[in-house]
Amino acid sequence: MSSNTADPKPATSGFRIPVPFWAQVLLGLVVGLVLGFVARTYDVSWLATALDKVGGIFVQLLKLAVAPLVFFAIMVSITNLRKVNNAARLAGRTLLWFMITSLIAVAIGLTVGLVSNPGSGSALTPADGAKPEHAGSWLDFLTGIIPTDVITPFTELKVLQIVFMAVVAGIAILKTGPKAQPVLTLSESILQLLQKALWWVILLAPIGSAGLIGRAIVQYGWNLLGDYATFTADIYIGCALVLFGVYPLLLFTVGKLNPLQFFKGAWPAIQLAFVSRSSVGTMPVTQQSAIRLGVPKDYASFAVPFGATTKMDGCAAIYPAISAIFVAQIFDVQLGIKEYLLIAFVSVIGSAATAGLTGATVMLTLTLSTLGLPMEGVGLLLAIDPILDMMRTATNVAGQALIPVLVSAREEILDRTKYDNASASPADSMESVYDEPQPAAPVSA
Repeated sequence: MSSNTADPKPATSGFRIPVPFWAQVLLGLVVGLVLGFVARTYDVSWLATALDKVGGIFVQLLKLAVAPLVFFAIMVSITNLRKVNNAARLAGRTLLWFMITSLIAVAIGLTVGLVSNPGSGSALTPADGAKPEHAGSWLDFLTGIIPTDVITPFTELKVLQIVFMAVVAGIAILKTGPKAQPVLTLSESILQLLQKALWWVILLAPIGSAGLIGRAIVQYGWNLLGDYATFTADIYIGCALVLFGVYPLLLFTVGKLNPLQFFKGAWPAIQLAFVSRSSVGTMPVTQQSAIRLGVPKDYASFAVPFGATTKMDGCAAIYPAISAIFVAQIFDVQLGIKEYLLIAFVSVIGSAATAGLTGATVMLTLTLSTLGLPMEGVGLLLAIDPILDMMRTATNVAGQALIPVLVSAREEILDRTKYDNASASPADSMESVYDEPQPAAPVSA
């Protein structure tokens, strides 16, 4: 009997089956649904606690990086504009398309709400609502942008104030010139560190998604959907019409691009947004998706962070439009053309109030207060909010990736070869981008 003296291959080399990241997240969602159902149906308290802790820790880890990530991302993105030809034109076109798509989204939200009448078939009454502790107003929105000190915005996560300080710091660096180069170099290094650390958190998304979905089932169950069935369907239908209807149509007609390629490249960001419910937490993935789709890196580093704090088609357009109709019908308040125009105005101008965080309560209170609707309406929607926020945030993030692609195509700076070859391989491709050296270009006065 002869023996084989050749070195054997490692035992695992022929049996490793790589699982795509999207499949891992989908599996996490399914596992979370099953575990949540078991915990609620059979009153398994330890399982309910475990799901709550797993989901809570995942969101807490995402939020941990939000404040410094927003500050350094916005500040560096402002300075990156100096590397882009026609920077002012690109910034203006970006803002314009933000507004155009927001108007389209709010129009779809109003149409869906008016056709379905989400509050008319509900058993909810005004007595089921409760006023929020803090209601947003235009005065609070305008005065709340400017911080009273530099510490509180970071400790209390006041994202609008962080954005304000970051914009001021970025402009100051540009105006200071070469003397500010050490500060810019340090800031870009810190941003890379934050993105790398956040990517480690993102890799936990399959586990985090199981905890978040399971926690939602345990807390709210399936019976909750009964009173909110039409309203929930309206939000998902409205977001789906924008995500899978409006966005592909714009890509095909305005950008002359294949919409399927966009979803291939942007899918990692969209699916993470659905699970995490945080546009800011998803921002590094969204930015790398835009770059993978052929958007110039310097422009993407401005447009995506800017969009993550101001571009909210799901939370700030579709959701407040349908919610206003829902609340008005519950409280038997008639809305007219004037009120619908106000909803559109609030959606376009006040979308920064959502600031990329989970939930859209501030935007909702801002809309209701502008329309003169009862603030108790907010209380009606809080219970169902986590289920709605997943689809809203996915729509937000898709729009944040779409606009840079669209503007780049219109300005003929999009790398169409990269776009046509974009793929949804999130883990390896995005981590390799984070590992690339990012030398800072000299600051010119």
